[in-house]
Amino acid sequence: MPWSDLALEPRRQLRDTQIALWVFFLTVALLFAAVTVRALLDTLDTPLLRPALALLLAWLLLLLGGAALARRHPRWFVVCLSTQALLVVGLMLLTGGGDFFAALLMILAMQIVRQFGARLGARWIALFALLLLWPLTRTYGLWQGLAYTLIYSAGSALFASYALAIQAAQAAHAANRDLLTRLEDANRQLQRYAAQQERAAAIRQRAALARDLHDSVTQTLFSMTLTAQSALLLLERQPERVSSQLDRLHDLAQSALAAMRTLVSELRPPPLAAGLAAALRQHAAQRQVTDNLTVELEVLGEPGAHLSPAEEQGLLRIAQEALNNVVKHAGVAQACIRLHLAEPLWMEITDRGQGFAAEQAGSGRGLGLAGMRERAAEIGWRLAVDSAPGGGARIRVEKAETGGQP
Repeated sequence: MPWSDLALEPRRQLRDTQIALWVFFLTVALLFAAVTVRALLDTLDTPLLRPALALLLAWLLLLLGGAALARRHPRWFVVCLSTQALLVVGLMLLTGGGDFFAALLMILAMQIVRQFGARLGARWIALFALLLLWPLTRTYGLWQGLAYTLIYSAGSALFASYALAIQAAQAAHAANRDLLTRLEDANRQLQRYAAQQERAAAIRQRAALARDLHDSVTQTLFSMTLTAQSALLLLERQPERVSSQLDRLHDLAQSALAAMRTLVSELRPPPLAAGLAAALRQHAAQRQVTDNLTVELEVLGEPGAHLSPAEEQGLLRIAQEALNNVVKHAGVAQACIRLHLAEPLWMEITDRGQGFAAEQAGSGRGLGLAGMRERAAEIGWRLAVDSAPGGGARIRVEKAETGGQP
């Protein structure tokens, strides 16, 4: 995901959360309005009208004042909730049944779980059920009263679960906003560090540092972003899987930190100890874990033959950047690397993805092709790009003095 889109994600989540809150308040208003209308219809032209409306007004005032009490005086909030529950029972007894007044307890259930959480909210819902059982069984008899009690208790649990979902969405939004803030801080630190290196080093050293940052850190941050978004989606659908996503996010963060430490201590990576083929296999295995990208590696010729350490390092970086393009732009989960270690020397990275237009290959904007060409030129190789929209892509790099074909 581009950095600009990532920066907009908290705004989208904030908008969705605000919509959910409006739905919450609209639900509360409609429930209270429905109960009030039903009370008017049942008590109209009776002496019970004024007492019923007075109790409903008292209940509404306690509801509106309860939000302020919850923030300042949690203990008084409990007293407020208890009073509201008793007012509901009083309304039911006053009107000789009035089971519809039990809908007001659904509103209280939403308030409680938002304030105290699911466990304590479940206890309050059970208490509400006991309170309802008395007036309902008195009016409708034991079994019918018990049935009404179960119905309204189930409704309270349903509305409470919706309130919990809203609360979870708010928490996820806050966590993602915090993650974005940390990523922005890290990005600013990387930019400041790059600027310091530009003032202290030559142009060639600055270009090398920028490429190393792109190769070793950007793909890790990209994977972190996808993992954070996946955890946010799973939070509501499959919360039991969130912990594994967070573990993976932690591992990716540690990997990015290790890469940054390596770049700070050594601007140029050391020569490949086990050879280019082994390094490509290791990188392919890592891409399978971090990006779910299956990379097929085909090595022709003697591993390590005819290649200098600089050539091995340059070819590895070109392969890494080409695989980055597959993950970000190709839209497929498979790629192939062919490494020809006999004369003529060449390497190809291919995929069967969506490809790109020729003008993108020429400019290299957004695809890292300019950096790959620079790396190829530094080791005396030539890089060619063959791609078309819908036709996949092939990155071929070969030693300039050979120019042979496979």
